Amino acid sequence: MSKLTLVPTPVGNLGDITLRALEILKDVDLVLAEDTRKTGLLLKHFQISKPLRSHHKFNEHGTTESLIAQLASGVTMAMVSDAGTPGISDPGFLLVRACIENGIKVETLPGATAFVPALVNSGIPCDRFVFEGFLPPKKGRNKRFSLLAEEQRTMIFYESPHRLEKSLRQMAEHFGPDRSASVSREISKIHEENARGTLEELANHFSSKTVKGEIVIVVAGCETGKDRA
Repeated sequence: MSKLTLVPTPVGNLGDITLRALEILKDVDLVLAEDTRKTGLLLKHFQISKPLRSHHKFNEHGTTESLIAQLASGVTMAMVSDAGTPGISDPGFLLVRACIENGIKVETLPGATAFVPALVNSGIPCDRFVFEGFLPPKKGRNKRFSLLAEEQRTMIFYESPHRLEKSLRQMAEHFGPDRSASVSREISKIHEENARGTLEELANHFSSKTVKGEIVIVVAGCETGKDRA
């Protein structure tokens, strides 16, 4: 029976993959990968041999129709991203929506997502939160920050290393320099770092060091009347 399964892959330590994820990758006919080279190394590590096909943000609009045709013919597929859960700031949504529209079964396995350990490890309330993903690289950043200035839920952002300090300083400007926050990078890897403090303290901390790896910023929500002058 045709089915698309979204399979989370480790964000760091390969030991974080689930037994069920490995079973699915062994059983499907085809694996859709954001980067076939990276996924190929993952499959090789776990001694899995499966056909790979590229499916990423630059080609997903053009490949979705043919993938739907294959699925409708009975082909079973697993979709993975380079790390984490497909669809969370990675390709996945378009194909899932097309499967639903065409009556093709979709299943998503629970598993790795970078923002969950970053949030829980931050020490900032995690009972209510909003995931903002990546901010616009240039235009639209200040507008986004302005819209979020009064957000009372904990906010979660993904960021690249070379924009980290700039983002922290922009957040301090819009949310207040004393707003509590945390920065997590290299999650589940040897050089994992979780830095906590105010936005101003974190901006100063990361201004004096070379930053590498994927980054999650967690920012406390606004306490009405306290954060902004």
